[in-house]
Amino acid sequence: MRHGKKFNHLGRTASHRAAMLSNMAASLILHKRIETTLAKAKELRKYAEPLITKGKTDDTNNRRVVFSYLQSKEAVKELFGVVSEKVANRPGGYTRIIKLGNRLGDNADMCIIELVDFNETLLAAATEAATTKTRRSRRGSSKKAEAATAEATPAVEETPEAPEAPATEEKTEE
Repeated sequence: MRHGKKFNHLGRTASHRAAMLSNMAASLILHKRIETTLAKAKELRKYAEPLITKGKTDDTNNRRVVFSYLQSKEAVKELFGVVSEKVANRPGGYTRIIKLGNRLGDNADMCIIELVDFNETLLAAATEAATTKTRRSRRGSSKKAEAATAEATPAVEETPEAPEAPATEEKTEE
């Protein structure tokens, strides 16, 4: 019975699975985005996010631990350099999975897994939406406040000379 055994073996031996996840994590760190199947992406997220968390603190032990998983000097250098600067303030959730549809050959669910802070188009759209967006409430309290200000302003503006002055000017212009 499989009680409590949650991770997906992906139809591979343990050594093949570990090597595949190591290569995919190194590729994700180097290229910032890879296209793969949905099952592999979900397993890669569980494999890569703890490594990215370790990459936030740059010391010798963390570099050795990450290298033991990735087996790539270039990926370790990229992780502790460029990637760690971008994710320094993020408390987790470093990856995003975007579903693409099914592969033609075997109908497998395909997706793109990417590092969240490196998608420039989505970051630009998010900052643009944040600056142009205004908050509007649909509650009745704001309508009451607007009605109160509307009642107060005509009472202040009403003077006997204000309505007559524009009316006389209009008659002279005609």
